[in-house]
Parts: sequence; structure tokens; C-alpha cells
Amino acid sequence: MELKKVSIFKTASIIAVIFIASCNQKQSSTGEINTEKSAVSEESQQKTILFFGDSLTAGYGLDDVSEAFPGVIQHIIDSVKLPYKVVNAGLSGETTAGGLGRIAWVLKQKPDIFVLELGANDGLRGIPVTETSKNLQAIVDSVKSKYPNAKLMLLGMMVPPNMGAAYANDFKTVFPTIANKNKMALVPFLLNGVGGNPNLNQKDGIHPTAQGAKIVAGNVWTVLKGLL
Repeated sequence: MELKKVSIFKTASIIAVIFIASCNQKQSSTGEINTEKSAVSEESQQKTILFFGDSLTAGYGLDDVSEAFPGVIQHIIDSVKLPYKVVNAGLSGETTAGGLGRIAWVLKQKPDIFVLELGANDGLRGIPVTETSKNLQAIVDSVKSKYPNAKLMLLGMMVPPNMGAAYANDFKTVFPTIANKNKMALVPFLLNGVGGNPNLNQKDGIHPTAQGAKIVAGNVWTVLKGLL
């Protein structure tokens, strides 16, 4: 009789241990699932700011792409804990015609905010202003057609006076004209406070240093923060 009691007690103990282990495993699994769901949820809530431009956006001549003005803006966004990620789609040497040629591929990024920075290379090459304007509008049309709810922003540029006063003036007016037509947020001159300053530009006198890029980022952030 005593032997049977001991046997029954041992069996009951084993069942209890298995039951507790099973419960702990379920709790652990549930915790892992909840953690994964939380990570997926945060990622799905994050919005995308797509910077589409030339070498100024790409960060030509800088040690790291994070030093380019879009990277600086990502740092600002992270510091204030806003749910946005920056995508840098800058390409050195890009013209508005080149940008129009690759916009369809770039728009696979699904931007919530689209920031357009193109035209500087057009101006330096003396491309007719009408052509620059036409290409910029076509790029904007592509974005509006695919992502009608995306917020739009345009970064204005100027050309040196040696391009001729008439050309320089016509070029300058392209950007506010495009912005007004499409209800885009506008930075009148991207390189304000940096252009022409040898202490804030690389040896070529065109591309900002890391310190210059921080000032450029400030010019953009002043307007961009109103869209977030």
C-alpha cells in the first residue's frame, strides 16, 4: 500500500513539473511574439522622407554620407524622437533630365514627404531655363500621380553671376514658380549662408564642408519641420 502511495505521489509530481514548464514556455513564447509585434508596429508607423537630388544631397566630398545635409536632418529627427526615416537618393552630377529618367525607380521608396533638390547642374551647364522648369514639373507630376497624399518640398538654387544677369534671374524664378504652382513648401536658396564662403565650402568652392552641410540642413529644417 505504501509503495502505491509513493508511486502515485511521484507521478503527480512529474505531471505538475511538466505542466509548470509548459506554462512557462507559453509565457516565454507569448512574450517573444509580443516583442516582435511591437517592433513590426513601430516600423509600420515610421514615415519616409525622400531626398531626391544631386551631389549636394549625396554629400560629395564628405567623409560619410551621414555628414550630408539629409543625414544631419535624420540626426535632428532622431534627437526629437519623431517617427521618420530619411532616404538619401542623391546622385552626384545629376541634372533635372537625369532625375526625370530615374524618378520612377526611386519612387519605389513610397515617400510620405518628397524633397526635390535638382537644378544646380543645369545652371552650371547653362541649360535653358525652360528645359529645367519642364523637367522639374515632370518630376513633381510623377510623384503626385503615384503618391497623391505625399507632402512636397522644393529646394531652390541660384547660379553665379558669371552665367549672365538675365539667365541668373530667370533661373532663380524657376523654383518659386514651380513651388507655387504645385503648392510645395519652398526653401528659396538651399545654400543660404554657405554659398560663396570659402570657410564652409570644399576646395572646389561648390560643395559644402561638413560644417557647411550643417548650416544647409538648418535651412531645410526650418521649413521641413512644418510638414512633420
